[in-house]
Amino acid sequence: MIRFIFRILGFWLFAGAFVALVLDGARSITSGDLIITPMGSTWFALHSDSLNLAQAVIQRNVHPYVWDPVMISILAAPTWLVIGVISLLFIAIGKKRRGVVEG
Repeated sequence: MIRFIFRILGFWLFAGAFVALVLDGARSITSGDLIITPMGSTWFALHSDSLNLAQAVIQRNVHPYVWDPVMISILAAPTWLVIGVISLLFIAIGKKRRGVVEG
């Protein structure tokens, strides 16, 4: 049952990544330039308080270096790429295992 939930969540996230890619493509076509929306901008636009909370929690409870080089790099990456990678991880976790045939 848990694998099923991971797969469903993965496919929903994959759909969200596709929507983000289409939005960037539409913005690029209308402006005539390449428009890539960073994950940090998307997160800030959706819920800025949780972004600030995530920064505080990571810097205080994990390590400050995890926020600056690691999370800053992730937040600078395109939204569709970050969500797409996370969705593929969820799909891989939820993948059905094949039985081992012993002979």
